[in-house]
Amino acid sequence: MRQGRWHVPEAPKALTDRRVEITGPTDRKMMINALNSGARVFMADLEDATSPTWDNVVTGQANLADAVRGTISLRTPEREYRLAESPAALVVRPRGWHLPERHLTVDGQPISAALLDFGLYLWHNGREALSRGSGPYFYLPKLEGHLEARLWEEVISFAEQRCGLDHGSVRVTVLIETITAAFEMDEILYELRDHACGLNAGRWDYIFSIAKKFHTDPAFVLPDRSAVTMTAPFMRAYTDLLVRTCHRRGAHAIGGMAAFIPNRRKPEVTRAALEKVALDKRREAGDGFDGTWVAHPDLVPVARAELDAVLGDRPHQLGRHRDDVHVGPARLLEVSCPPGAVTAAGLDTNVSVGLRYLVAWLGGTGAAAIDDLMEDAATAEISRAQVWQWVHHGVGLADGTLVTEEQVRSRLDSAAADLVAAGTDAAAVEAARGVFQRAALGADFEEFLTLVAYEMLP
Repeated sequence: MRQGRWHVPEAPKALTDRRVEITGPTDRKMMINALNSGARVFMADLEDATSPTWDNVVTGQANLADAVRGTISLRTPEREYRLAESPAALVVRPRGWHLPERHLTVDGQPISAALLDFGLYLWHNGREALSRGSGPYFYLPKLEGHLEARLWEEVISFAEQRCGLDHGSVRVTVLIETITAAFEMDEILYELRDHACGLNAGRWDYIFSIAKKFHTDPAFVLPDRSAVTMTAPFMRAYTDLLVRTCHRRGAHAIGGMAAFIPNRRKPEVTRAALEKVALDKRREAGDGFDGTWVAHPDLVPVARAELDAVLGDRPHQLGRHRDDVHVGPARLLEVSCPPGAVTAAGLDTNVSVGLRYLVAWLGGTGAAAIDDLMEDAATAEISRAQVWQWVHHGVGLADGTLVTEEQVRSRLDSAAADLVAAGTDAAAVEAARGVFQRAALGADFEEFLTLVAYEMLP
């Protein structure tokens, strides 16, 4: 299969030029702003950016249906929000295979959240989207290998038939955000080859996947999350291989997320961050990516300028096959944590961000602006996974002290007290604290933070 000359079908017109994609939850106001942001694509995120309360799940589907029909609007005391004349193409990310939806059951068992999100959207909007010159487009998350891709292919083909759609009407982009999927990019595209149109470098979940998959191995301990950049050897190998694989198969390669949130009250911080975003997008465009992700409308012009500089009038750079890339297993696993790379500040950040995000998530908000970054479930997973690694492998901080369970609990006490003092409900903080402690300090490594927290949602 790897030696064959097969290709995925040509991308549909709406997804031919994907140079900037914006992502966000299915909150009505945020959807309208994202669709009007000037990005070519909006990924409506029912997964990592959504806290799956039943209200969020159902309201999100209603908002998506209105967006497909061009009728989505919102009136607030301050202003009225409506779609612009040429909104971004809509792509929906359903939840992953690992997540249940307990509000609907079959034979007394919760159904798959992935099937609920995918099925509801396709049933209500597939034909409508096609009639408007677009189509039912999806991002598929958390795949760990080609067998999960094969399952999605069977589901998609079955659903197209039941909905009376031509085979191949559904088009999907797969997030390569697990270490095992990085070893099977060709195979994943091959299994989905009637419906695939691209792969995405899901950088945050990918970092989490490294920590999770090798959590028992001290050789895979990660440094401060701020130090795990896209220039790290294992991240560089992963993205180079993704571009090469995609372009050999005629699929788009979409770059990773810029999570910075511009803050007009901090001009110096914002200026420095925008320079980093521009540098990151310049690197991606230079490496051959056909598009990239941002989390905020103000970042769209920054990212677009870097992609425009490379693409010009071309919609993509599929013709650049990156034959210079030679990535084997050793390069994908080239993880290192030099002495002093884990710091007290990094530990404080993980504890504080993890706790604050969980307060938001348990309160129904899945994408939360924290310290000028858009935090979602993926970044919260990195925070708690690193804490687990550092405690269980006896990692020393830059100042020589060891990361211990007692030390983490002390920092957690301080972070919780700060939140309560700032006016956050004490019961909400205590609930979030319990989830974080279980996921970051438990004897066993919890597979997903959201599975632990889901037990506490209404």
